[in-house]
Amino acid sequence: MTGGLSESRINPVNWITPYKVEIVQGNFVSREQVELLKPGMSRDQVRQVLGTPLLASVFHADRWDYVFTLKRQGVEPQALRLTVFFKGDALERFEGDTMPSESDFVAKLDSRRKLGKVPVLELTEEQLKAAEKKPAATATTPVTPPVSAPSAASYPPLESPAR
Repeated sequence: MTGGLSESRINPVNWITPYKVEIVQGNFVSREQVELLKPGMSRDQVRQVLGTPLLASVFHADRWDYVFTLKRQGVEPQALRLTVFFKGDALERFEGDTMPSESDFVAKLDSRRKLGKVPVLELTEEQLKAAEKKPAATATTPVTPPVSAPSAASYPPLESPAR
């Protein structure tokens, strides 16, 4: 063996990897949103369906670009793109990647950490009977405010009186 301890797989330093923040940028556009697009829609209608475009250039006023990127540790970066073309104020056409459905996208975001089995939360017959036998006097009585509470007139006005 030619390498020392620092080159070995046994070295604990090689087990530690720095934490990398997930980076989500842009507008996620789902398949359901793309299916709502119809030629002839106005710019406002397209904005209501897809949101504000990530890229809207003054040099390409009849083109909006919706770009979405997701970078996660240990996963290949994902990039989705949809371009919407207008003729005047009306939607002419759109093109881009095949968008995932909302449920597919949410499933991809599911963290890799899996929780253990969640126990069933049920009472046994004995526990139900014990809960029913408790006296109703355990309910709390409403608390009345003290007489010396400040009145609404002691607060400063919300608006200036010289209106």
